[in-house]
Amino acid sequence: MAAKTVTVTLLKSFYGRLPSHRATVTGLGLKKINHTVTLEDTPEVRGMINKIAYLLKVED
Repeated sequence: MAAKTVTVTLLKSFYGRLPSHRATVTGLGLKKINHTVTLEDTPEVRGMINKIAYLLKVED
């Protein structure tokens, strides 16, 4: 059985955001606007996505 994944794209700049939000963007592996990463769909990753959902586009 293949692990479920989620694709995340950074749509807005994290410049000037809260330090914890900036760290979350980095923790997800996002580097610049329109950068897309595919991550394993775990509760930890979902929590990070929910924290900075206003900066992201998420596709299952």
